[in-house]
Amino acid sequence: NGNISFLKLCHFQNNILVVISKKHYNMAGVQRRIMISRNEENLNNKGIGSKNVLGGKISNSRTVLSNISNIQRRPQVVGKIKKEDGVALEEKAPLNKGLGRMVSQSNLISDVQLKTTKIIPAYQDIADVEVPINAMINSFTELEVDDIDLEDLGNPTLCAEYVKDIYKYMNKLERRLVPSDYMAHQAEINFKMRSILVDWLIQVQSRFNLLQETLYLTIYIIDRYLSKQNVKRAELQLVGVTAMLIASKYEEMYAPEIGDFVYITDNAYSKEKIRQMEQKMLKTCEYDFSNPLCLHFLRRNSKAGAVDAQKHTLAKYLMELTLVEYEFITKLPSEIAAAALYLALKLIDDSNWTPTLAHYSGYTEDEILSTVSKLSILTLSMDNSKYQAVKNKYSASKFLRISHIPQLKGHILSKFAERN
Repeated sequence: NGNISFLKLCHFQNNILVVISKKHYNMAGVQRRIMISRNEENLNNKGIGSKNVLGGKISNSRTVLSNISNIQRRPQVVGKIKKEDGVALEEKAPLNKGLGRMVSQSNLISDVQLKTTKIIPAYQDIADVEVPINAMINSFTELEVDDIDLEDLGNPTLCAEYVKDIYKYMNKLERRLVPSDYMAHQAEINFKMRSILVDWLIQVQSRFNLLQETLYLTIYIIDRYLSKQNVKRAELQLVGVTAMLIASKYEEMYAPEIGDFVYITDNAYSKEKIRQMEQKMLKTCEYDFSNPLCLHFLRRNSKAGAVDAQKHTLAKYLMELTLVEYEFITKLPSEIAAAALYLALKLIDDSNWTPTLAHYSGYTEDEILSTVSKLSILTLSMDNSKYQAVKNKYSASKFLRISHIPQLKGHILSKFAERN
C-alpha cells in the first residue's frame, strides 16, 4: 500500500509539472507573437506587416509597386524616370496603397512533447561571476572609460558578454571589404553620373519605405561592383536598381519584386535583364555583403556618448550626405560614423569628444578632424548642390526637420571647413 501511494503521489506531481509547463509554453508563444521587432529608428511609423489584405485570401498577383512596404502606408508618389547623362531622373506617378495583414498562428501546443528540465537553484554561489566583473570595472575606471555594457549584462537580447568582440570583428571586416578608388579605370562613367544615380536611389528608398540599412548596403554594393567591373554608361542605372534589389533581399522583411524596379525605371530594363545583372553582381562580389555599415558604428557611438535624438539624427543626416559624394567611398564606415557624431556634438552644444567616445569609436579627436573638415565642406555646399534628395528627406518631421536647423549654416561649421 505504501508503494502504491508513493506511485500515485509521483504521478500527481508529474501531472502538475506538465500543466505548469504547458501554461509557460503557451505564455511564451504569446510573447513570441507579440515581440515582433520593428525598426522604429528607420521607419518611425505605426502599422503592421503588410502584403496581403487583412483576413482575406492571399492574391498571387498585385499591381506594380503596391503592397511592398514593411508597414502600412498612405498613398504616395513614385518617381518614374527620364534620362540625363545616361542616368534616370524623377517624374511623378501614383503609388498604390499598401494594405496590412496580420498572420494568425495555429496553436501547436497539443503536438509538442514536453520534457522537464533540471532547474539551477536560485541560491547558487556567484563568487565566480563577481570576480571577472569587478576586474573589468576596475580596468575601465583606470582608463576613465565608462563600461556602457555593464547594465546590459542581464539582458540576453543585447549580447553584452559578446558585444566588444563583435565590434572588434566588425573593425577588421570593414578594412577587408572597403571598395577601392575605381573611377580611373571606368571608361564611360564619371563622378557626376554616380552622384545622379545615388541621389535618385535615395528617393526610391523613401518611396518604397525601405530601411536605412538597405540604402547603405545598396550604395556599398554599387561601389564594390564598380571597383571590379567596367560598366557601360547605359547600364549604370541597371546596376543601381539591381543593387537595391539584392540589398532589399538581404535586409527587408518584404522585398520589392523585380516588376517594381522595371516600373520605376519606366521599362528601361526588362525582368530578364535585371535577373542577369543580379547573377553577375552576386558572382563578382562573391556573394559577400556582410560589410559593416556606418549605421552600425553610429549606434554604438551614440550609446557611448549617451546622446539625445537630435544629435543622433543630425549624425545620420551628415552620414547620408557622404553617400552621394565619391570622395568618401574609400573612408572606413567607422571613421565616417565617428566624424559625423563628432560634428553633430559640436554643432548642437559644443560637447566634448570624451575618453569613452574615443575608446568605443576607435578614433581620437585628432584622428578624425580631417574627415570632419571634409564633411563640413560638404554640408555647407548643400544649398547650391543639385543633389537635394538627402536634404529633402531629412526635412520631414519624423527626422526632426534636422536638415533645416540653423547650426548647419553657423560659424562652427565654417570653422571646421576652413581647417581642410
